[in-house]
Amino acid sequence: MDSLVQTTAFQQKIDQDLNIEPKDHMPDAYRSHLIRQISQHAHSEVIGMQPEGNWITRAPSLRAKQILLAKIQDEGGHGLYLYSAAETLGISREEMIEQLHSGKAKYSNIFNYPTLTWADIGAIGWLVDGAAIVNQVSLQRTSFGPYARAMVRICKEESFHQRQGYEIMANMMKGTAEQREMAQDAMNRFWWPALMMFGPHDGDSPHSGDAFLWKIKRKSNDELRQKFIDKTIDQATLIGLTVPDPELKWNAEKEGYDHGEIDWDEFHRVIRGNGPCNKQRMAHHVKYHEEGAWVREAAAAYKQRKNEF
Repeated sequence: MDSLVQTTAFQQKIDQDLNIEPKDHMPDAYRSHLIRQISQHAHSEVIGMQPEGNWITRAPSLRAKQILLAKIQDEGGHGLYLYSAAETLGISREEMIEQLHSGKAKYSNIFNYPTLTWADIGAIGWLVDGAAIVNQVSLQRTSFGPYARAMVRICKEESFHQRQGYEIMANMMKGTAEQREMAQDAMNRFWWPALMMFGPHDGDSPHSGDAFLWKIKRKSNDELRQKFIDKTIDQATLIGLTVPDPELKWNAEKEGYDHGEIDWDEFHRVIRGNGPCNKQRMAHHVKYHEEGAWVREAAAAYKQRKNEF
């Protein structure tokens, strides 16, 4: 079939809101865009296990430990679903990991900040996973079938993660003055990085135009960020937390909150590898990936041996 005809049929399928499946014709640029986005998403899930894993042995109760362990396990599973979805586009798991280790592939800026107190685990669950849900609910309608289907289960599990985080923050705000101060400090440090998670203004993003044309994205970064802000302010107010934005105010005309300007210099600095924990996060991932090589080799040998019989 002529390439132009194939490309036209591809776009018609997109315009009809039909999913593109792995064996369907797709432009190289569409495939490349998805590999970049899905692998970045998978890397974020896996790297995101690190700041929380640091608190497994220090959780304040057995119940809190069990919940945190379940959450971290979920995140590992999310990475698995997403790596598997990306593999249907013709890239191997090994190549994606190599791109992560070399710095060619990125992951979310938020996971390069330290978790200094138990309240930070609450802030991550409530704010970080809350921001992720806003973005990922939209991705349930993304045009690539395996990615959209992976998002259905991921969103359900992320909802549990958000409730876990909010419960931690709410309980701390009912506690001692020191606990309330700890919760507010976590809010102060994670609020702005959470807003950065949605990415730059769409006019400043080189990938947005094609993403909308191909319906990989359904809503702009700013629309999603606004939705997150509007629903989170009421939650913060309910438990007595103050949002660290002196310019925050209700805008009756747009029926949403106006907010202060995000420090995009910080965002780009962290994304480029110069955040508080970038080197630590990557060194940890490289170390345990290399130490786990024997497991992958054993699994591959077992599979080969099994296929011989």
